[in-house]
Amino acid sequence: MADPQAVRTDARRHHDPALRGFASDNYAGAHPEVLAALALANGGHQVAYGEDEYTDHLQRVMHSHFGPTAEAFPVFNGTGANVTALQALTDRWGAVICAETAHINVDEGGAPERMGGLKLLTVPTPDGKLTPELIDRQAWGWDDEHRAMPQVVSITQNTELGTVYTVDEVRAITEHAHAHGMKVHLDGARIANAAASLNVPMRAFTNAVGVDVITFGGTKNGMLFGEAVVVLNPDAVSHMKHLRKLSMQLASKMRFVSVQLEALLAKDLWLRNARHSNAMAQRLADGVSSVDGVEILHPVQANAVFARLPHDVSERLQKRFRFYFWDEAAGDVRWMCSFDTTEEDVDSFVQALKEELAR
Repeated sequence: MADPQAVRTDARRHHDPALRGFASDNYAGAHPEVLAALALANGGHQVAYGEDEYTDHLQRVMHSHFGPTAEAFPVFNGTGANVTALQALTDRWGAVICAETAHINVDEGGAPERMGGLKLLTVPTPDGKLTPELIDRQAWGWDDEHRAMPQVVSITQNTELGTVYTVDEVRAITEHAHAHGMKVHLDGARIANAAASLNVPMRAFTNAVGVDVITFGGTKNGMLFGEAVVVLNPDAVSHMKHLRKLSMQLASKMRFVSVQLEALLAKDLWLRNARHSNAMAQRLADGVSSVDGVEILHPVQANAVFARLPHDVSERLQKRFRFYFWDEAAGDVRWMCSFDTTEEDVDSFVQALKEELAR
């Protein structure tokens, strides 16, 4: 007779695959086409550390989106991508100007400063977006040895507040930054959602308008793991390979990161996923916009909805659907949609919200 206290060692499912929430697009699993690509890349031996056929082919895929000078450096995660990219753009005494709400400032545990050895110069923004005028609040003191030197402007597209820079807005930032001798980094954790929202190719607001380096996000858009630092202007960086290794972001079996990026980008999976998650966020916003007691805080331009509602209602609703407070004291919450969010998921959530408000 088997020991009832014995721990099972065979793989089995530990969650309900029908369970979905609105906490983060990171909660979603991997898209079936990405999983199929991983299986395709498996088997046999491939040279390690990026000298494989999949990473080589990825470069040509990236060229089709970001031009012939683009070079992709696959990495493990978004924080690692940002830290590696910003190190490549700054000197030891360098500083990075960013929005106060930027992910590199709020949600990366101090990694850019502690691990990257650089200084963040933050600017308050009403909507998460920098402008040339806002940049100028920190763009000064280049010859002052008592101040970290502003060398990079970092923007997030789309922003942490779900807003999207237009092509002209990014162009104005890059022209302003370059005129001051600064480089431009774009945190593209949700770059696909921004392109889908603007209905333009990703190149339209990156290499075409002078962005020097981007961090390309895939995990929030259907990948299992992995992102990439994509160097658009090779003159803006140096020693990327060495920095990637130094930053502990060099994957030995890199083919399994590269093939996922290829699965997203070789055809239109990146765009299909982003369009769907954006549409679900708009459906959610439409569903709650007329509900008394709910206030939409920012324009819904990508796959995020920011709202304000009574604190006790949010707490009860969280027991039915996972989501996060954005500013708990104010009652602000964030609802995120994913590539696998369904219309039924959204409608069920809206109905649950109405029920909790009516209590």
